[in-house]
Amino acid sequence: MKVTYNWLKDFVDIDIPPQELAHKLTMAGLEVGACEERSGDCVFEIEITSNRPDWLSVMGLAREVAAVTNKKMKDPFVSRRAQCSGAGNKNVKTGVAIEITDKRDCPLYTARVIRNVNVGPSPDWMKQRLELIGCRSINNVVDITNYVLFESGEPLHAFDLDRLSSSHIIIRRAQENEILTTIDGKKRTLDSDILVIADKEKAVAVAGIMGGLESEVGDSTRSVLLEAAVFDPVLIRRGRQILGIQTEAAYRFERGISPGIVSFASLRAAQLLEKIAGGVMSAVCSSHFSAGKSLLVSVRLSAVERILGIAVSFSVAQKMLAHLGFTVTRSSKDMMRVTVPPYRTDVKIEEDIIEEIARIYGYEKIKVTLPSLKPKPAGFEKRDAVLNLKRVLVGLGLNEVNTLSLTDKKTVTQVLGRVPSSAIEIMNPLSNEQEIMSPSSIPGLLRCVSRNLNHKQEYINIFEITKNFSWMNNSPLETYVLAIALCGVSSRFTEHGVLRENVTFLHLKGICEAAFGACGITDYSFMEQKGEVRIIIKGKDAGFLRMMPSSVLDAFDIKNRQVFCSEINLENILEAGIREKKFIPLPLYPSISRDISMVIGENIPAGTIAAAVHKNGGGLLTDVKISDYYKGKQIPSGFKGLTITCIYRSSERTLTDAEVVPLHSRICSLLIDTFKATLR
Repeated sequence: MKVTYNWLKDFVDIDIPPQELAHKLTMAGLEVGACEERSGDCVFEIEITSNRPDWLSVMGLAREVAAVTNKKMKDPFVSRRAQCSGAGNKNVKTGVAIEITDKRDCPLYTARVIRNVNVGPSPDWMKQRLELIGCRSINNVVDITNYVLFESGEPLHAFDLDRLSSSHIIIRRAQENEILTTIDGKKRTLDSDILVIADKEKAVAVAGIMGGLESEVGDSTRSVLLEAAVFDPVLIRRGRQILGIQTEAAYRFERGISPGIVSFASLRAAQLLEKIAGGVMSAVCSSHFSAGKSLLVSVRLSAVERILGIAVSFSVAQKMLAHLGFTVTRSSKDMMRVTVPPYRTDVKIEEDIIEEIARIYGYEKIKVTLPSLKPKPAGFEKRDAVLNLKRVLVGLGLNEVNTLSLTDKKTVTQVLGRVPSSAIEIMNPLSNEQEIMSPSSIPGLLRCVSRNLNHKQEYINIFEITKNFSWMNNSPLETYVLAIALCGVSSRFTEHGVLRENVTFLHLKGICEAAFGACGITDYSFMEQKGEVRIIIKGKDAGFLRMMPSSVLDAFDIKNRQVFCSEINLENILEAGIREKKFIPLPLYPSISRDISMVIGENIPAGTIAAAVHKNGGGLLTDVKISDYYKGKQIPSGFKGLTITCIYRSSERTLTDAEVVPLHSRICSLLIDTFKATLR
């Protein structure tokens, strides 16, 4: 959109240089891309966003200029003269009538008749303004319609009234394959997606886009029918795209025209025709239009301060908004009621009004401050911990699933052996599959595994954070649990190719350990018990690891597969996790690692051995890892082969063998004396 400095001064008494005005407009959100002095004036080229059709006019931009310069906008200089006699749906004197086939296509149409027009060149001042903004001068009548278009934002069109077959104007959809030659001399083939202006015989213009050649104003024109209307934006956009035409009128119509500007623009153009072309207004005819209620938005002054970080008084806010055309009243100490003008279709809610205040106040005036820190609400830390746990599991390659909270007794019996007496039954289940609230997450996971296997998935690794339901002390109890299921063959890319590996019990155990470590849980252990492994966290039984028996898998139609499941009480994880994390600097000195391979009793847990080594390793032993576990012909029955890796490091210096060897020998003696290990 181009506009000149002097044209803006017709509406606002600007007392600052053009360059300074360009800066103020840019800071208020109207990006002035260029500011060029030409012919004693200055031309601004402004980027207009699609949500601000009100800026597509000199008057709309002048409203912004008045706001950013703290000036009052001048009243429109069109005198509100009495309407011509005979105004209405049909003018008796001239016979002009308007017929609209669908009000949705054209909510408002106004036709004004001007007679005794003398078509000729436009005055120099009008030519210059139009040419400065890139519009070619044609003749005084056409130039006036273009001038008012740029000034008000309402596209107008002038028909040669004598070249119409009748004064009966019809706004309708085009007929299929209807032909119209537009003013650019091209024949256009129309269809029912295009809106046209027609007389009794034929289409004479493509509505909102381009006029027809046969009704074009020329040197012989003496009577003009001046059109001002509102058309459906979607219909105009569709028609423009079909015809491949882009015009200044279509550009505005497809972004929406405020009905309130139509009458003003029509009268403004008619008066210019009287003044410049010697015409005489003889009649005006307008379709009936019912304006809707203005939008009223409630705005809290406290919300302005909270969002912008600045305190704005009611009087200051009222003045800034009044410059932009809003009407502001105060309903309480903290509340003001803002009436939105019809041309501001982008304003809907409180935040929109606050944005307007920020624009005019000046973004650059809002001080940069650090946000205030408020105590986290109850449950916030728990939510963060759960999200962190999910991120860890997803990072380990697992996929999150969501299963139903309702299940059937038969499935629960197949998985748990019986329906628990504490199970919550549904009084009126919708189906047999929804008899009880799920007392365990495992049935749901097994259904997921079965479904994925049926869809030819080789590797299923899923988890769910869900609720188990039960009765406790005559009231329902919801227990949050973390449930994991693994099945199939995992594939990993290595430098030697693709490594395929059947998932085992140890994969599931490793996932649990990684999750515990990420949550900061250190006091946990695994205890084998009755065909499953119990998880102990801080001395409490928190859940289990289990390889599902084939009898259970058969019930879910899982054949020739192993499925490993885990269910852990989420509260135990969250309670034992370390919430405060401390930064530990990266080590400055290298470590020394030593392996110990041994044969040891099968019934001695590897975790017990690692804990004993770590406890007696002294300050230089920083980590102990179980690096290998094996059984074979060379290992006697009742024993297992185990390799542990001891890592030594000092934070003050590089260790030497002389320091590490005695310490490592002491650990070897501990294994021999305490656990009866045989070193290899």
